[in-house]
Amino acid sequence: MTNQSRRDAFKTLIAGAGAGLGLAPGAASADNHPAAPAARQWRRGVEGQRQADQGDGTYLNPIIAGDHPDPTILKDGGDYYLTYSSFYSYPGLVIWHSTDLVNWRPIGPALSKPLGTIWAVDLCKHDGKYFIYIPAAPDGNTWSIYAIWADRIEGPWSDPVDLKISGCIDPGHIVGEDGKRYLFVNGIRKIRLRDDGLATDGQLEQAYQPWRYPDDWVVENFAPEGPKLLRRGKWFYLVTAVGGTAGPVTGHMVIAARSTSIHGPWEHCPHNPLVRTLGTAEPWWSRGHATLVEGPAGDWWMVYHGYENGYRTLGRQTLLEPMEWTDDGWFRALGGDLSKPLAKPKGGKAGPSGRALSDDFKRDRFGVQWAFHDPAPDEMRRARYTAQGLRIAGRGASPADSHPLTCGVGDRNYEVELSIELEGQAEAGLLLFYNHKAFVGLGFTPELVKTFEYAEEQSWMRAKRATSSVRVRMTNDEHIVTFRYSHDNGKTWTLHGLRMEVSGIHHNVFGGFLSLKVGIYSAGTGSVVLRDFKYRALA
Repeated sequence: MTNQSRRDAFKTLIAGAGAGLGLAPGAASADNHPAAPAARQWRRGVEGQRQADQGDGTYLNPIIAGDHPDPTILKDGGDYYLTYSSFYSYPGLVIWHSTDLVNWRPIGPALSKPLGTIWAVDLCKHDGKYFIYIPAAPDGNTWSIYAIWADRIEGPWSDPVDLKISGCIDPGHIVGEDGKRYLFVNGIRKIRLRDDGLATDGQLEQAYQPWRYPDDWVVENFAPEGPKLLRRGKWFYLVTAVGGTAGPVTGHMVIAARSTSIHGPWEHCPHNPLVRTLGTAEPWWSRGHATLVEGPAGDWWMVYHGYENGYRTLGRQTLLEPMEWTDDGWFRALGGDLSKPLAKPKGGKAGPSGRALSDDFKRDRFGVQWAFHDPAPDEMRRARYTAQGLRIAGRGASPADSHPLTCGVGDRNYEVELSIELEGQAEAGLLLFYNHKAFVGLGFTPELVKTFEYAEEQSWMRAKRATSSVRVRMTNDEHIVTFRYSHDNGKTWTLHGLRMEVSGIHHNVFGGFLSLKVGIYSAGTGSVVLRDFKYRALA
């Protein structure tokens, strides 16, 4: 039986079981456990990766699949630029480009200097310069807001400047009616900036008391955050997230307020919440953290994130929803639960979409594809491109302390292969990696094959096998991970004896707001040479 046949049989079995219980396909059962998510058909692109543009004038969310949370979007003439929270991945803050809001392609990273975990940022343009305002806690304790800037969106970007706005996250930039620059932050508070945008010019003060939902709504917590501001006509619009970004699927939501002055008073939108997941049967969970953006032909859109039903492991993905302005000067969302294809924005020109993940390691793809997890300041010194491939010096003694190289994915099911050559007393392997507390994988030393599950070695699975060069295949199919390896460059394969189930490796279990990524670790006192990485999405 093929992989596709197994998946189809599984879906048929689930649908039949649901019918026996009187459930509609995709509905939640009485005990609030979701049934299997309904199958949706995406158009397939390079390597079989799903893509949003359906080729018939419609699109199907996500517009950027995989872990791209807290999207911040900038319209710059006929171009759109977007970045997102990169957390512990460095190089980070990858800039994406589009001309139609549906087809996106990465340009490159804006941040190379490690600042610890990076949460929701704001990308803006002022007086011809590009700015990214960044919440970070380099010491792991005290949050502050940093700024980087560039004359061109492609860079080079400046080193981070600490604005010394202590204890704040989620900045949102706006120019007030007085011509002065302001940052709004979680809370919802504001602070005036100097004209150059690289230092504060006042004190942090309360700006707005957000709209509150009824007490009996099932949410994570109030957590007003992610303020994004827009000036249109006489009004300033303040779009905010409340309800918590994870936890119950019904928690996260989009609300709005408006004022004729950046200093208030702010009027709650009478249609709040504008976006909210209403139940576990919907295809996208925990929808929120929205920015409003004008489309190429003057229509308007909301860009925000959400978890995919049944696939929290992929992280929060970037979603696009149409909206309209109403006669009373407010706005409303028009996309429903985003379960169906929607008409693309008018007037845009479709450009390149996504990128191939397969890599021969002959050119630098750090940031755009590869990133070290939680790197030390000197981490990039470990990596060197050679005629043989990408050489990574060993660090630590296991995947947990090796600061592995990671690659995000956006497909539900996929298969990867990689050739690994050990040099000296190196240990290396292929992983599905969330963080040091949550990963699975297969590792090789010159003498042993090691198995990792539950973020620790399963020593009872150790096998003696001399290895200097090995090709490893990892398949993630409906959250079931299977490993195979070959010592003759793929002519014959050994099926590893332990399959692993990874559906629970996500934020609601392990925290951190991360995703499950392909990982490669290099530990010990030697080095590893990486060659011929192959990626293939499974239907």
